Amino acid sequence: MIDKRKKNLNMKVQWTKFIIVLVLYLIFLFWVKSWLGLVVVPFIYDAYISKKINWQWWKDSTGPVRFIMSWVDAIVFALIAVYFINIFFFQNYVIPSSSLEKSLLRGDYLFVSKMSYGPRIPQTPLTMPLTQHTLPIFNSKSYIEWPHWDYRRVKGFGDVQLNDIVVFNYPAGDTVMMADKYQAQDYYETCYSYGMDVYGKNVNHDSLTSQQQWDFYQKVLAEGAKVIKDNPGEFGVVDSRPTDRRENYVKRCVGLPGQTLQIKEKIVYLDGKPNKEPDNVQYTYWVDFINSPIPMPEELQVELDITNEDLREWDGKVCCVPMTKHAAEELSKHTDLVNSVKMVTDADHADMGKTYPVNANTGWTRDNYGPIWIPAKGKSIKLTMDNIAVYERPIRVYEDNQLEVKNGKIYINGKETTEYTFKMDYYWMMGDNRHNSLDSRYWGFVPEDHVVGKPIFIWLSINPENIGSKIRWNRLFNMVDNIK
Repeated sequence: MIDKRKKNLNMKVQWTKFIIVLVLYLIFLFWVKSWLGLVVVPFIYDAYISKKINWQWWKDSTGPVRFIMSWVDAIVFALIAVYFINIFFFQNYVIPSSSLEKSLLRGDYLFVSKMSYGPRIPQTPLTMPLTQHTLPIFNSKSYIEWPHWDYRRVKGFGDVQLNDIVVFNYPAGDTVMMADKYQAQDYYETCYSYGMDVYGKNVNHDSLTSQQQWDFYQKVLAEGAKVIKDNPGEFGVVDSRPTDRRENYVKRCVGLPGQTLQIKEKIVYLDGKPNKEPDNVQYTYWVDFINSPIPMPEELQVELDITNEDLREWDGKVCCVPMTKHAAEELSKHTDLVNSVKMVTDADHADMGKTYPVNANTGWTRDNYGPIWIPAKGKSIKLTMDNIAVYERPIRVYEDNQLEVKNGKIYINGKETTEYTFKMDYYWMMGDNRHNSLDSRYWGFVPEDHVVGKPIFIWLSINPENIGSKIRWNRLFNMVDNIK
């Protein structure tokens, strides 16, 4: 049978195919620096030349076996191809929220390049293609945690640049509550929230020393974690996820490794200089409508790009509406609809939540934040009780060290220290919808090993609210780099 299969082949063609495939495969192995893949070479040789293994044995069968196996063969090939394409070259990503409005819209489907920043070697390689962490229907893990490989990134076209829009794994997604309604919530912020209810009532933070404040927040975290653990029916089982299995987020990089970032009156400053705001940056405005219910004609909504989700009623005729400066100015001209349009400030509106670091009383807000130094690989920082809360998570969680604070002294891996040298670069990510974005202001730095890729263009855009056209034809194949 083997001789018969080889007899019908043009061996010159087979050798040509084999050489082309082998050269491409060796180039791939050189690129990813993984010579373990050489074990596959004998199988490539057999598939094209020696034909010792009957790779398509089912073609000699008849009836349902041939029909079923032909489909299995096609599906397996497609899944393997998708797996490698998604890991090393590109993947699809859909914008799930309004945090980047009006730059990227909810319902935009993005072509995300892994080559732009260099693809990561998967930390959990045994996973079901086309899933992030959960198998649909079965609601179980879509990956196997062993083997677990250390972080490594192969050479790409470049590095993350200032103001790039970046897809990354959610840093605070290392620990999750598995109940459906809590999976998207920050576990640590939830712990602190419940812990404050149990332990943190009527505490005068101004009277606490740095050590007392650290101890206070450690107890708050422990109390909150206990509440969640003791109520699995409400929160579900608490589980952890590897870096590459955490939720995908997309934000704009507004701070690079080694820069000092500060937000003053909503403007981002880097090393003391203001960074250019995105052209379509949004803030939230109080809109006092003349009548109730809110009278917003659909034509005006389309013109100002205001969705039904944006029209969040606050108190009777008053709405809290995220808008661009241009939309706010235009809406204020419609005196037949509104009494006033005024930007929300820290003074008159409760923040979205406690800003990072949650375990410190900094007084920082979403509009007035920092200054904060963004860690850079190989760079050191002097650690004090005033900044340890800021850098605790990168040191302890992202770079896998033991960190303790005792009697006002900092211990890393059991040794007292006053400085730390970082092993990775970190980035500061924010949404263009500045008052409606859960970003670095709330959960901190994005480590380099969390960076997934760079969105290149919008290949499909579907309006989830169907205001105007269901498909946003004018957004199709727009280059993301043109969105500044």
